[in-house]
Amino acid sequence: HDEVEIEDFEYDVETETYTTPVPCGAKFEITREDLLNGEEVATCPSCSLLVKVIYNREDFVREEDKFAKAKAKTTSSSNVNWSVRCCQKVPSVSGL
Repeated sequence: HDEVEIEDFEYDVETETYTTPVPCGAKFEITREDLLNGEEVATCPSCSLLVKVIYNREDFVREEDKFAKAKAKTTSSSNVNWSVRCCQKVPSVSGL
């Protein structure tokens, strides 16, 4: 396989997919999940070409941990805010 650095790929946030051009006109594709699982071969959906993706898996695992912690923090803080709003409404309703 040819080798391509992960930095040479474009990242699509919505599909969580890395892509880079292929000589056939399509794009090599590999998902963030594939990379987190240790996969290192990007495929072309239109032809039989493959490339080895050069990346540091540990960087992806660390980034995923940060993302999960940030998501958990956002979820828990939104629950706390909801409780506060809920409690603030209760006195005004009971005062009627």
